[in-house]
Amino acid sequence: MHRRQLIASGLAVAGLPALNACASGPANEPNYPIRSDGNARAYTSEELIAAGSRELGIAAEAMGGIIERIFADQGDRPTAYIAGEEAAGAAGVGLRYGRGALHMKDLSASQEVFWQGISIGWDVGGNASRVFTLVYSLYHPDMIYRRFPGIEGSAYLVGGVGVNYQRADGITLAPVRTGVGLRLGANVGTMAYSRQRNIVPL
Repeated sequence: MHRRQLIASGLAVAGLPALNACASGPANEPNYPIRSDGNARAYTSEELIAAGSRELGIAAEAMGGIIERIFADQGDRPTAYIAGEEAAGAAGVGLRYGRGALHMKDLSASQEVFWQGISIGWDVGGNASRVFTLVYSLYHPDMIYRRFPGIEGSAYLVGGVGVNYQRADGITLAPVRTGVGLRLGANVGTMAYSRQRNIVPL
């Protein structure tokens, strides 16, 4: 009896790691393609200039200048873009809320996305603007739903169009905004992208 218990205990101990591996394996696997898949088709500069100038209502020449600058900064082509609009206001602490459509070449239809953000800056006021966001290293649409901190010092103006960068988990966003003027300072903060509107921007 004692020997039988030892054998049973030994089998249980030997089988424990395998059972744990089976139990924890699926939980650790991503439910969308990861960066190493890298199989999303990218957009050319010509495609983005045409789409951006249409969405933002600016001349193709102005859009071409900003796309050229972003391409030079990133050294690659984006795999998606978001076209939408937003409203923002600030009095020391800035808030920003937007809504748009995520476009990828492999999607049969665009996917709705909301964003809300908060920042601390020096500007005061409010504005509404159109937004055209280039998205780098996005290989599945569900990867967009997360928080993106702004990269400090990345905000700049090119031909009256404002740009700043946001980055998280290897994904980089380059929102292009029209009519931002001095409110560009509120763009450097943190932005959360979600499937539905969230009032609290955290």
